[in-house]
Amino acid sequence: MTRIRKAVFPVAGLGTRFLPATKAIPKELATVVDRPVLQYAVEEARAAGIEEFIFVNSLGKSALENHFDRDLFLEQTLEKKGKTKLLEAVREAAIPDGQMIVVRQHAPLGLGHAVWCARNAVGNEPFAVLLPDEVLVDPPCLPAMVAAHESVGGAVLATMPVAPELTKKYGILDPDGAEGADGLIPAKGMVEKPDPAEAPSNQSLIGRYVLPPEVFEALDKGERGAGGEIQLTDAIAQLVGRLPVHGFSFKGERHDCGSMDGFVKANLALGLKREELREDLTAYMRDLLGSG
Repeated sequence: MTRIRKAVFPVAGLGTRFLPATKAIPKELATVVDRPVLQYAVEEARAAGIEEFIFVNSLGKSALENHFDRDLFLEQTLEKKGKTKLLEAVREAAIPDGQMIVVRQHAPLGLGHAVWCARNAVGNEPFAVLLPDEVLVDPPCLPAMVAAHESVGGAVLATMPVAPELTKKYGILDPDGAEGADGLIPAKGMVEKPDPAEAPSNQSLIGRYVLPPEVFEALDKGERGAGGEIQLTDAIAQLVGRLPVHGFSFKGERHDCGSMDGFVKANLALGLKREELREDLTAYMRDLLGSG
């Protein structure tokens, strides 16, 4: 089984749900506590052994690349001032030379199209896709998915259950059996944003994928799906019967930072996990709730 070395990060979106904040600052650089949401995804990929980080970007968002570059002047300034912890944090955020690849998506044609734009950088090997809007922690999701892929191959898609009435907001897994002890759920397909009455399950896809290179064969066709976009789920569905396709039931903590309420909740939840912030945040919330 070929080891998963490469990860694709679709970051070309305009972030319209967060305007005016995202007019000049990419939504992926919005901070949750002390780091951008995109950095959480990059750190998760590193924990899974990823060696090449492929950003599918768009015009005007070079700040994303700059965040993961080295800033030698900043590092020298922090070192001179003795700010060791901040210096370590800045250095750890950087992606080493030659490991960051940037490709362009010229038009917003859907997630499937964004992944297709990375085809030449990925090449003929399995790879991961991480949607940075999703912050998945305790434990991070991708390391366990990569381990699962080593045993079953094919496509492995992270899932979590949602309330039945919310299936119309997500890609939904069509199971072909029960969840195993390893958290894997055999799948016979996926459906993009089905009506609750027609949804095959309530297992939603949550923005982490381990995919075989064969998925590019389906994406090459440029077929439009839900919303008139090229859907990644449609391309994965075409692998069923040719290669194994499994859901991976994620049991950790998920924060959907693509929505305003999810972003605010993520800051609160992850802030409370920080020892240096927990006491003050807890006291402040008690005061707010008491005054309400």
